[in-house]
Amino acid sequence: MLCRAMLGAGLLITAVMPATANDSVAEIGAGGLVLGRSDVVSIESETLYLSREQVRVDYLFRNNSLNDVETVVAFPMPDIAFNPYEGNSIPVEDDNFLGLTVEVGGMPVTPQLQQRAVSAGGVDITGLLAGAGVPIAPYDAYEIDMSDVAPPDRAAIEAAGAVEMAVATDGTTPTGMAYPRWTVQSAYWWTMTFPADAEVKVRHTYTPAVGGAAGVFFLMEGAGSPLYADYEERYCIDAPFVNGAKRRLESANLETGPYYTESWLSYVLTTGANWAGPIKRFRLIVDKGSTDNLVSFCGEGVTKTGPTTFEMVKDDFWPERDLDVLFIVSSR
Repeated sequence: MLCRAMLGAGLLITAVMPATANDSVAEIGAGGLVLGRSDVVSIESETLYLSREQVRVDYLFRNNSLNDVETVVAFPMPDIAFNPYEGNSIPVEDDNFLGLTVEVGGMPVTPQLQQRAVSAGGVDITGLLAGAGVPIAPYDAYEIDMSDVAPPDRAAIEAAGAVEMAVATDGTTPTGMAYPRWTVQSAYWWTMTFPADAEVKVRHTYTPAVGGAAGVFFLMEGAGSPLYADYEERYCIDAPFVNGAKRRLESANLETGPYYTESWLSYVLTTGANWAGPIKRFRLIVDKGSTDNLVSFCGEGVTKTGPTTFEMVKDDFWPERDLDVLFIVSSR
């Protein structure tokens, strides 16, 4: 079931979205390619495919000038904030935690990675951590071992508000372990040449960092609650979608299944203004994955094109709003 509000589309990523309740994992929104401002390179077409398993974007760029344009193209990864009170849905515990792949003209490209660590107070502590031998991106560690870090370095890291030192069960004895409290900002980038008066195809794919919850929260809170209102605004849930979710929950059997949970996917679209002009032909495909699942997102002129797929096509499309997708997922 789909919605009727206006949806913007474009290219980028960033924030870690907050979890809405207990027993949940926050999604982290990702998006598309970012170009240093260009008045001559346009997006002739963009096809964006979104599912819980894969995001796939196919671009057709055009250099409208009579000269080659060489520029840096970047894919900013979502910010990852280390916080023991809220999980992050990281598909792969690695620097390339979304499994990003890039092709230009059908040939694979190996992007370079830029990573920074920023404290809760907004201070860049990349050099401080690296100089102390502390990993900038400890994706696979709830705690990090700082027992070998020099006392002056450890004091500086603590003063920056970047860690919380762990203590033994007596509440006072240091263990040498620490809980990271910083945010990792990452971006993959590569230098690309757009030939004069020519078109270039670019594809990138990745595994989305989908958030989820053990339940269907907006129905638990009920109509009129702040959470329900947020879902109406963010996902454009409407009466058919809500009624479909209620019917599924009424038929759920926690012992034999199926039972139903929420999943959230975010895609940041609002940097399309970095390219010359609007996206001339934008095509959005959302795949809910199973005929028993439900999906809701904000879109205009959305049509059902298959048992699990929904599409929206827009000409001369300007990015105006990021995209949030709500799935009600069957256990079968």
